[in-house]
Amino acid sequence: MIKVVVSGAQGRMGSMICKMVTETEGLELVGGIGHRAGTQFNVEVVKSEEIDRLLSEQKPDVLIDFAVASAAVETIQAAARHHVALVVGTTGFSDAELQQIREAVEEEVPMVMSSNFSIGMNIFWQILKNAAQMLSEYDIEVSEAHHRYKKDAPSGTAKTILSILDEAVGEREKVYGREGITERQNEIGVHVFRGGDIVGDHAVTFAKNFESITLSHRAYDRAVLVEGALKAAAWVPGKKPGIYPFSAVLGL
Repeated sequence: MIKVVVSGAQGRMGSMICKMVTETEGLELVGGIGHRAGTQFNVEVVKSEEIDRLLSEQKPDVLIDFAVASAAVETIQAAARHHVALVVGTTGFSDAELQQIREAVEEEVPMVMSSNFSIGMNIFWQILKNAAQMLSEYDIEVSEAHHRYKKDAPSGTAKTILSILDEAVGEREKVYGREGITERQNEIGVHVFRGGDIVGDHAVTFAKNFESITLSHRAYDRAVLVEGALKAAAWVPGKKPGIYPFSAVLGL
């Protein structure tokens, strides 16, 4: 049985992760970290100040973090101190925060880190990489939409898409929305929408005179992200220390 602690246990994603851990054979929910002390599915949830005590008492095999970037860094550092494997789906980290995470994790614990744990999205990234190489002469536009409460923009998934495009077609200037008189250059347009309860829509359009090709992915339920995170949680314990992409879990 793999013992799991969930960070952000009282949030929208964290609550669903806790629920699905309790419903998944081979996984056991043993604790949570949240913005207030309490319980979640009959296990203790502690504030971040108590994380060392919780990890010391429960000795989990893996910690799943889908919280906010500012809190996640300290959580990841604590897990590394206690030699707890990690699954991190939090996005919005600064370069400095990513460096802190690398310093804490490398040589200490295995961690699966991804901007999106949807299996479909990870396959989409592979398709996009192949398509972009063949469509390198086309104009490229990227769009993404999320619920009104999402804090970071563009999304971490969109940033991964941009990274894939840069690798495939060469780095281009990113233009975040357009206003006024603007003549298109060798650029990638990036467009962000926030509203309602949209789980996650991402699209890449390749356009040339007389034709266009659009590749898109739409998540209808956060459960697809949780399923991927739990797949990673079952895979990561016992792996060599280091940072792994979710594609390693999927064998892509």
